[in-house]
Amino acid sequence: MKTIIRKETPDDYREVENLVRESFWNVYRPGCLEHFVLHELRSDPAFVKELDFVMEAEGRIIGQNIFMRAVIAADDGREIPIMTMGPICIANDLKRQGYGKKLLDYSLAKAKELGCGALCFEGNIGFYGKSGFGYASEKGIRYHGLPEGADSSFFLCKELIAGYLEGITGEYAPPRGYFVDEAAAEEFDKAFPPKEKRKLPGQLF
Repeated sequence: MKTIIRKETPDDYREVENLVRESFWNVYRPGCLEHFVLHELRSDPAFVKELDFVMEAEGRIIGQNIFMRAVIAADDGREIPIMTMGPICIANDLKRQGYGKKLLDYSLAKAKELGCGALCFEGNIGFYGKSGFGYASEKGIRYHGLPEGADSSFFLCKELIAGYLEGITGEYAPPRGYFVDEAAAEEFDKAFPPKEKRKLPGQLF
């Protein structure tokens, strides 16, 4: 199936939010917050408008990815500018067919063109490792609020500019825009078709 990757437009917003909702529903919690997070992030000062992508096939949006500016608070007192990304998703009926990697690799190349030196991100090494992500702990980057010795295998990092993080140790905290009011998210969700919230094994929340 032939795909194109292009910038998201305001006309796409509701379709993309619905795609994100369908993709994340009951995955990490009963229901999901990701579609509301995306809705809120678009107006956040840290949102990178040049890296707001959708993937389209046969007139339908089948994937999306966004980027946010972030920093590593280095142990030597500097703030190292980096980016983070997500939500990123592919339509449920097209997962595990290579579309996600294609979208990811394209958007990482565009982030590098924009001068992004490195990315920190919460994700699954099994998928993101195929695109060059490694454990952030191996680069000396810690996740804000995570106790020493706790499992940090979810916290990934990739240099887009070789050597960008050389000699740097420090702490990363997700941009504040990712933390949304759950009551506001619940209200926002009422504008979408009703879906059953279910408590499932493996959910984080």
